[in-house]
Amino acid sequence: MTEAALASAPASTSTSPTARRLWTRSRGIVLAFVVLLAAALVIAAVRSDARHGLLDPRSADPSGSRAVAELLAEQGVSTRVVTTLDRARASAGSDTTLLIAAPDLLTERQQTLLRTATERSDGRTVLISPGPPSVGTLVPGVTADPAVSFDSTLSPDCALPAARRAGSADTGGIRYTTGDPGTDACYPSEGLPTLLRVPAPSGGGDTVVLGAPDILYNDHLDEQGNASLALQLLGSRAHLVWYLPSLSDDSATDTGTQSFLDLLPSGWLWGTLQLFIAAVLAALWRARRMGPLVPERLPVAIRASETTEGRARLYRKVNARDRAAAALRSTTRTRLAPLVGVSPAQAHAPEALLPALSARLDGDGQALLPLLFGPPPRDDAALVSLSDQLDALEREVRIS
Repeated sequence: MTEAALASAPASTSTSPTARRLWTRSRGIVLAFVVLLAAALVIAAVRSDARHGLLDPRSADPSGSRAVAELLAEQGVSTRVVTTLDRARASAGSDTTLLIAAPDLLTERQQTLLRTATERSDGRTVLISPGPPSVGTLVPGVTADPAVSFDSTLSPDCALPAARRAGSADTGGIRYTTGDPGTDACYPSEGLPTLLRVPAPSGGGDTVVLGAPDILYNDHLDEQGNASLALQLLGSRAHLVWYLPSLSDDSATDTGTQSFLDLLPSGWLWGTLQLFIAAVLAALWRARRMGPLVPERLPVAIRASETTEGRARLYRKVNARDRAAAALRSTTRTRLAPLVGVSPAQAHAPEALLPALSARLDGDGQALLPLLFGPPPRDDAALVSLSDQLDALEREVRIS
């Protein structure tokens, strides 16, 4: 009956950290984070009017292209920035050079629409570092080599007048291959060109494929023949439209007739199957093995009284007098049943246990009904009293 006695004992002091302790420990870190956030907001507000885009003709940063735009303006070439596909398509014309700063960011549908708008415009299209995701669609017949150039500065080695006048330039980057004999292939690296001028199938238009953007950067424009090559490639028409693809463009989410499954990568099915197989193998590895129980020596022997005390403290902490009383009554009934000749299966049935106790004690068994099967005690004192009565009943049965 130690469990019931200890269930009414005072609970031990909790060692769990309180909210006040947690705030005291972490307030320094929170304050530092707030200061850094406020500083970042102030800096962003002060510099909100500056242009810091990569290959942005409005940006004066080292990776911007404001310098080449100003040089073109001195030659009478106007530069206009667009960020949507519709404006880029509408600007295609015989007197316009359309520069696409990041072709690989365009979806396949955007690339197809852009190619349709430029192939018969008689203008020039300049693609900056198009890779495998875009070059085949924007320039049919041209493929990007998977190995890039290790050299940054390359010699023209071609008959293109703009390249011959510029001389060496920083075009080393993606290398290309093409089977069109009318294409000007310049600035080769290990036999593959890094700059192509592909004439249109009809008319006077063409497409320039540039393997690296270095000649357009502000900090590289004054090196080698970068400025000369950039001005000649971009200044052949009176107007320059600089297309900077944006994720906010509505056409980026227009899939046309494609379904959701068409937009998934080609290997998604096999990838999903592999993940499923891996999950099954992991489940089999970590699953419970079926078989006979294996006895194991515990590293520390725990006394039964300590377990009882711990359980009693838990009961008292949550005021579970009903569960404590039910445990006491159930244990008492289990121990009394064999003493009075009742099977363990009938130990918790009042119609079987109470008559046997009445015959053993020569009394009225129904008087024991509230003690063994009664309601939960109202308070801790009643629980202690119940424990004492059950203990006295068991002693009386044993000595009778």
